[in-house]
Amino acid sequence: MEHSFTLISTLAAGFGIALVFGFIAEKFKIPALVGYLLAGVIVSPATPGFVADINIASQLSEIGVMLLMFGVGLHFSLSDLMRVKYIAVPGAVAQMGLATGLGLLVAHYWGWTYGQSLVFGLCLSCASTVVLLKALETKGILESHDGQIAVGWLVVEDIMTVLILVLLPPLAPMLGAEAVQSVESATPLWEIIAWTVGRVALFIFLMLVVGKRVLPWLLWQVAKTGSRELFTLCVLAVAIGIAYGASEVFSVSFALGAFFSGMVMRESKYAHRAAMESLPLRDAFSVIFFVGVGMMFDPMILVDKPLHLLAVLAIIILGKSLVAFGLVMLFRYPLHTALTVAASLAQIGEFSFILAGLGVSLGLLPQEGMSLVLAGAIISIAFNPVVFALVEPLRNLMKKRWKYARVLDAKSDPLSVMPDEEESKYLRGHMVLVGYNKVCEHIAKDLSERKVPFVIVEKDRNIVEDLRKNGLKAVCGDAIDPAILIQAHVQDAAMVILNFRDDILRRKVIETAKILNHKIEAVIMTSDDEIAVRAMTDHLGKVFDSNAVMAGSIVRYCMHRLGKAEEEKKFEEESEAEAEAAK
Repeated sequence: MEHSFTLISTLAAGFGIALVFGFIAEKFKIPALVGYLLAGVIVSPATPGFVADINIASQLSEIGVMLLMFGVGLHFSLSDLMRVKYIAVPGAVAQMGLATGLGLLVAHYWGWTYGQSLVFGLCLSCASTVVLLKALETKGILESHDGQIAVGWLVVEDIMTVLILVLLPPLAPMLGAEAVQSVESATPLWEIIAWTVGRVALFIFLMLVVGKRVLPWLLWQVAKTGSRELFTLCVLAVAIGIAYGASEVFSVSFALGAFFSGMVMRESKYAHRAAMESLPLRDAFSVIFFVGVGMMFDPMILVDKPLHLLAVLAIIILGKSLVAFGLVMLFRYPLHTALTVAASLAQIGEFSFILAGLGVSLGLLPQEGMSLVLAGAIISIAFNPVVFALVEPLRNLMKKRWKYARVLDAKSDPLSVMPDEEESKYLRGHMVLVGYNKVCEHIAKDLSERKVPFVIVEKDRNIVEDLRKNGLKAVCGDAIDPAILIQAHVQDAAMVILNFRDDILRRKVIETAKILNHKIEAVIMTSDDEIAVRAMTDHLGKVFDSNAVMAGSIVRYCMHRLGKAEEEKKFEEESEAEAEAAK
């Protein structure tokens, strides 16, 4: 029996069922996004039982699109993209073109028109940034060189998809959208495109020139009030207000308006706070967005068109991955980079849904196409962790069977190698700092002032690039890898200083360092009292509890201000003598 759900009941059912299926998905190590899509299928008209109000759900989904795109813009960094532009830009453009071509050929073989086939191919060409970030974080390679390339690649895909969303409506008549053509047939196509591009260009110009000054200033003014709820309200008002205003005044999509509002707001020093404050609402409405998308899915497509679905999955999981793998290999990047990027693209997600929804509304994509896109997304996202798990076994297999793969796999990231021009006298008896943060920054500054040589080992290649630009010796990589420690010349170092949280990794680094240099002394910094006690008990090295160090510094300052510096000095000398006697 069907029920007409109100706004409240739609939200209650959407959130409740999404929670259950999202929880089940996470338990099976599948992205929760798959659970949200399945929740939408459960409350859709295509399945028996309760039926949510699809009109209300679609409007809530629009808000989800705005906040989702606002979040993408808020985290979009042009500087990060520029670091990998030589592989990400040409690679993403070529991969989207070839994947679209595959989808177009298959759909045209099914008897669809060229316009429908083109939109269908575009839907299959763009991967989900949300799914990728989750996968890279799970594997711990988000900040690695491979991770940066994969993220940059998908950022380029996102930008291209946004442009497609802008250009598709004016191009719709030429692609065979009869409903649109009948309304605008009197206007020449070139004039429609020129007018659309002009409006978009004006909007972007105003956002980059005016918005770049106004929005950060507005955030600063609201932040000065000290009201957290007012700050959150300001962020949401800007995100949704600009998206709606862009649509009404400039005829720009909600997605583009929200994306640029987030990108411009990123210029503010309060950008991180804006991201944190808006995160709960963005997460909530993105759930509703995926539920709304799931409501448009017809499960009968699995029964009626199984071969069509297999073709779609072949394009998404195999076709896109092979194209990306070939392109990365063509650019002569290491084998592991090619496999990581290939695995990253073996799925489709939120932009595919947005594009498919626009195609359906314009009459450029049949409902069957929408269902195929949704089914392909659900299955490919669920299968993506398996694809990533196959990267390492596949890499080993290719190295055994293919000589060229062994050659490429031997290629290393240039930042993981110490430059040849470094003088050897600065790489003997030096300090090796593992992990770079604020504390290490102060240590590095003090060592530089005292002209004590040191090398920094850091996993984040952006930090390593900045350090090298500032004239510091730094190596990019995981310190557990003996090859990375050898590049830092740990075999000739006097000390290794470790400042990161993971106690197991810390012990592995110390063990590796002592295998390479049995005389090296380890210095451990930690804010965890239990870890500090264990490290001292196991004689791992000299331990500095940051809380104790901070407390000691405050006490010394207080004693100095009270004119009792001599008494404090005497107390420290006695404490050191007692510690030596205890040893």
